[in-house]
Amino acid sequence: MEIGGIFGLLVLIVDVWAIINIIGSSASTTSKVVWIVVIILLPLFGLILWLIFGPRGRAGARP
Repeated sequence: MEIGGIFGLLVLIVDVWAIINIIGSSASTTSKVVWIVVIILLPLFGLILWLIFGPRGRAGARP
C-alpha cells in the first residue's frame, strides 16, 4: 500500500506526535521502544494500534 500526498504528510505528522507522546509517557523503556518500532514499521496500522492499546499516562503526572 502506497501512501502519498497530503494523506502521507498527515500520517507522518500524527506519527511524530504519537512518538513524542510515547517518549513522554510513564510506560517502561521496553514498552516505549516496542511502540516506537511498531509505529515506524507500520505507520498507519501502528498508530491505530497505539491509539487503542498504547500507554496512557504521562511521566510526572499526578494520579
